[in-house]
Amino acid sequence: MEPGELVKVAQMIGAALAIAFGTLGPAVGIGLLAYGAMQSIGRNPEAAPLIQTNMILAIALNEAIAIYALVVALVLIFVGGG
Repeated sequence: MEPGELVKVAQMIGAALAIAFGTLGPAVGIGLLAYGAMQSIGRNPEAAPLIQTNMILAIALNEAIAIYALVVALVLIFVGGG
């Protein structure tokens, strides 16, 4: 195996790990967020619009972390020095 090929393999492994671990946190966070919102709406249905608005905002901010992980993975694949 040539050194250039080894660098490419390392870039692909790094990209795979970046997207795998970079989306694990937001996935768990969104699940916990939805769980908490559903519990709150179940206990206080009158507050549902306010809870839903805050939940959607928090999900969008949480999803941004996964998008950053995707950008890092794409940079490793297409721009990574090798």
